[in-house]
Amino acid sequence: MIARHIAAVAVALVAGGTAWAQDSILVQSTTSTANSGLYDYLLPIFQNETDIQVNVVAVGTGQAIRNAENCDGDVLLVHAKASEEKFVAAGFGTARTDLMYNDFVVVGPAADPAGVAGMNDIQGALAKISEAAAPFASRGDDSGTHKAEMRLWSSAGIDPTAASGEWYRETGSGMGATLNTGIGMGAYVMTDRATWISFNNKQDYVVAVEGDPDMFNQYGVIPVSPAKCPSVNADAAKIFADWLVSGEGQAAIAAYKVSGQQLFFPNAPEN
Repeated sequence: MIARHIAAVAVALVAGGTAWAQDSILVQSTTSTANSGLYDYLLPIFQNETDIQVNVVAVGTGQAIRNAENCDGDVLLVHAKASEEKFVAAGFGTARTDLMYNDFVVVGPAADPAGVAGMNDIQGALAKISEAAAPFASRGDDSGTHKAEMRLWSSAGIDPTAASGEWYRETGSGMGATLNTGIGMGAYVMTDRATWISFNNKQDYVVAVEGDPDMFNQYGVIPVSPAKCPSVNADAAKIFADWLVSGEGQAAIAAYKVSGQQLFFPNAPEN
C-alpha cells in the first residue's frame, strides 16, 4: 500500500531515521497515547523482547479507523468504543479488547466566566457554558475526544454547532493544538486527562470540571483482519495486541507516570 509505505517512512524519519527491524507493524493510534509519551515508554520494552519494530501513526480516532479500513495499518488503538465495535462487526478487526482507561476533563481559565469551576456534573457545566455564551474550543475533528464531547452536549440537550463561529469554535485540530488555541482565546476545552497532564502550556488554566462518570474514557486495541486486508502482518500484530493485554503489558501501562501522576489505568480482561 503506497499510503502505508509513506506513513511508515514518515514515522521512521521522525524516530531518527533508524533502520526498520525485519519484522515490523504499523499502529493506527489516537493522538492522546502518543502525545502523553506512553509509546515512548512502552515500545522499547516490547521491541527489546520481541524484535518487532512498532511504528505509530497518531491521528484522531475517526481518521485512524478510516486508515485501518483502507488497510493502512496492522493494529488499531483508539478510544471510541461504539465505532470500534462497528469496525469489528464489519470484519475489519479480528477482535476488540478493552486495554486501559482514564477520563475526560474540562479545563478553563482561572477567571471562570461560566462559573463551572469545581463542578462534577458535565451536563450542568455545559449548560452553564452555553447560557453564558462563554468561549468553548472543540477539536471538531471526529476524534474520540470530539465524539465524546458531542455525546455529552447531546445528553445536555444542547447543539453547540448552532453557535459555530460565535462562542463555539471548532479547530479541526489535534488535542495539543486545540488546547493552545483555546488558551489563546480564553476558551473552555474538553481534553483527555493524560494529554492535559503532559501539556506544557497551561498558563493560568486549571481543571474546571471532572469526576462525572459520563466522562469515563475507555481505550481498546484491535488487530486488523487479514481477511479484509491480506497485506497486514497478522502474526506480529497479534503478538503486540496480546502483549498489551498481558500481565506484563498491563503492568507497564500502570507504571507510566508524568510528574508523579499515573496517566492510564489498565483494565484488560484477565486471560
